[in-house]
Amino acid sequence: MTEWLSTLGLPLMACSLITAILGYLGLHVLKREVIFIDIAVAQVAALGAIVAHMTLHVHADSPLAFAYAFGATLVAALFFAVVRRRIPQLPIEAVIGITYAIVAAGALFMIGKSTGGHTHVQQMLTGSLLWVGWRDVGWAALVFAFTGACFRLFRRPFQRISDNYEQAASEGLQVVGWDFLFYALCGIVITVAVWIAGVVVVFCFLIIPATVSALFSDRWGIRLLITWVVGLAGSVAGLMFCRYLDFSAGISVALFLGIILIISGICKKQPGVA
Repeated sequence: MTEWLSTLGLPLMACSLITAILGYLGLHVLKREVIFIDIAVAQVAALGAIVAHMTLHVHADSPLAFAYAFGATLVAALFFAVVRRRIPQLPIEAVIGITYAIVAAGALFMIGKSTGGHTHVQQMLTGSLLWVGWRDVGWAALVFAFTGACFRLFRRPFQRISDNYEQAASEGLQVVGWDFLFYALCGIVITVAVWIAGVVVVFCFLIIPATVSALFSDRWGIRLLITWVVGLAGSVAGLMFCRYLDFSAGISVALFLGIILIISGICKKQPGVA
């Protein structure tokens, strides 16, 4: 047990932090029907980091590269907020998908022109969960605590928009401004989480626990508790699987989150929710 904690304690701490913030964020993502927001935002952030690498010759994990990445996500946040309000004929999920495709094409083009471009792709997809250090965990804890406090402070307007966008707008809520803030906070969380765990794992943490919670309840409090339990269970099982069978940590966690979803679907409570 001591050996397990010494080798996988930090990855478990990182997964716990990611579960805590993405569990809540995932509930909003499902309500708003913006399922692929994390992939799009991660791609935008990656493009920003690649631009910093190519123009300023800085390492991908440098503060300047992170600043470029976050700046790019702010632009995307403003774009998503404005388009949803100004062009209601376009489903926001379509806008997010189109954004991802265009940004991915630009990122691939720039990667092809830069040295070590494959490293950026590998880092974005797989992260470095097994090799996470105290500095990474501490940085993530600070960022997630800040964004979590913001989500808590602004929970009422965020939840009103997530529950019914058009009704919130008709009642006079400044939906563009609140949407921009919501997507900006998403950008901060996803940029940091993807750097640690990679796009695939972050997507699973964002969507799978929230989906499981939706199977069993429609109350925010109960659903949030379920997302946390599912995320932690998948993390522990995946990391143990990785430890004893020498599999990739991130992929193992994603695999067990998927298994939990399948089992939950089989055991889904029939008509009536809590």
